[in-house]
Amino acid sequence: MWLINSSVGRKVVMSVTGLALILFLTFHMAMNLVAIISEEGYNLICKFLGANWYALVATAALAALFVIHIIYAFWLTMRNRTARGNESYAVTDRPKTVEWASQNMLVLGLIVLAGLALHLVNFWSNMQLPELMDKMGFAANVTHAHDGVYHIKATFANPVFTVLYLVWLAALWFHLTHGFWSSMQTLGWNNKVWIDRWKSISNIYTTIVVLCFAVVVVVFYAKSLC
Repeated sequence: MWLINSSVGRKVVMSVTGLALILFLTFHMAMNLVAIISEEGYNLICKFLGANWYALVATAALAALFVIHIIYAFWLTMRNRTARGNESYAVTDRPKTVEWASQNMLVLGLIVLAGLALHLVNFWSNMQLPELMDKMGFAANVTHAHDGVYHIKATFANPVFTVLYLVWLAALWFHLTHGFWSSMQTLGWNNKVWIDRWKSISNIYTTIVVLCFAVVVVVFYAKSLC
């Protein structure tokens, strides 16, 4: 199958899943900003999403996208290293035309993955998961299942979590700034005019998304100090 056997096909899968995840991050970022504007409004969104069938379908689809993206990322990295063989040790200096993020996408991806695991522990496991367990008849504490603001405050009142989230967001910024325009290049926007434009759009768009996430972290940490 072309999407599996071809190097170009594997890159296409990486690009499509990556862009889909960027769209989700955009939605998640917009949702989080509501918590700053209206805590009640944010909790209403959390209740609307919750463990309802449409939210569960979206969660499953998102998980599938993420797993596919990770698998293909490791696959492409291993194939590239195998293809280079011993030549990968012959050059120690990074060419000036190659971005730092491009050379470290796997490491950045692992940091992003670790941050996602932390995020799931702090939020998903305390919100959608217990609600889902309760609906399935298992004993679960659903007292704060829809109280997203409660969990945001509890998480970012801890300075360790605050720092870890900011480090996660920094790694996410590097990962996305390269991944965004690289995906567009893979999908055909590879002429000299548009690739430069996509690099600029990638930097601006990613900076806005990541900065908005960071604002939520810093604002709620600052509130915890008051």
